[in-house]
Amino acid sequence: MREVLEFSDTGNFRTFLGPGDRFLRKLRAAFGVTVNARGNVLTIEGDEAAVSRTLNVAQKMISHIEKFNTLGSHDIERFLSEVVEDSSDGAHDALSVFLRGKTISPRTSGQKKLVSALKTSSITFAVGPAGTGKTYLSVAFGVSLLRKGIVRRIVLVRPAVEAGEKLGFLPGDLKEKVDPYLRPLYDSLGDMLEPEHLQRLIANDVIEVAPLAFMRGRTLNKSFVILDEAQNCTVSQMKMFLTRLGFESFAAITGDITQSDLPRGKVSGLLHAFHILKDINGVSLITLSHSDIVRHPLVQKIVNAYERDEIKDRPTISQLNDQEETGEIQT
Repeated sequence: MREVLEFSDTGNFRTFLGPGDRFLRKLRAAFGVTVNARGNVLTIEGDEAAVSRTLNVAQKMISHIEKFNTLGSHDIERFLSEVVEDSSDGAHDALSVFLRGKTISPRTSGQKKLVSALKTSSITFAVGPAGTGKTYLSVAFGVSLLRKGIVRRIVLVRPAVEAGEKLGFLPGDLKEKVDPYLRPLYDSLGDMLEPEHLQRLIANDVIEVAPLAFMRGRTLNKSFVILDEAQNCTVSQMKMFLTRLGFESFAAITGDITQSDLPRGKVSGLLHAFHILKDINGVSLITLSHSDIVRHPLVQKIVNAYERDEIKDRPTISQLNDQEETGEIQT
């Protein structure tokens, strides 16, 4: 299939192509089509569905240029995401977010259940081993909500649990002390948003990355809030976090109950919440397994090996019942 677009305004055409034809290359890479510019004419060739999607994005770009007389990389990412989502098969578990030149979608059955839960629940718990995409998909979903205007901000939170090093001994001010704990969240965001756009969103508090302790006393309205590494929360910290949720807000809580850094005998707030919130409407509890790991193939083998040699003294869900009855749960 072949489509042709002719531009009457040379300046608009240059804006459309982008600096060094950067935007043109984005269109080529997005849907695997051939896109060429000659004079003031743009030709799009390839599979019918791919050409149709590319044409749709191109028309959105043209409309934006004519209305605002400008165009940025983040605008194109938004248009690509909109077209990818609109052209999905409508399956309830589908999430297709086009970010930084790639489409982010759930790859496994467990990941599809997670995305479906994120779409239908106000609070979603996702528990599973490293590499199952718990945090990554949650961040991508939050970015999609932000782009659609469903939420006004994204708040990403992590407990700053001391694991071998005391915070007071680390160099720098408080922000510099806790930043290493938050680095994985910055990495996920950096993989999805252009650096300049991300820095602007952070500077304007549209995206906030903060340690869990900073959440006390706050109410978060029209926000998508992600609590990562939640296995390192105590029961009282988890309660504090969950009660921060305000109007028109959503929360995703992710963690791996086998990797808690809490002191021995301290019950994980994630494990406890999984136990007591299982029958509450509007709360989804998703468990991912080693079959949902999408990292390097060795990661799955490593997780399997550790599962076979699992630490015996970590409390299980069934053991929590006994601890509650005897009052042994420490908060």
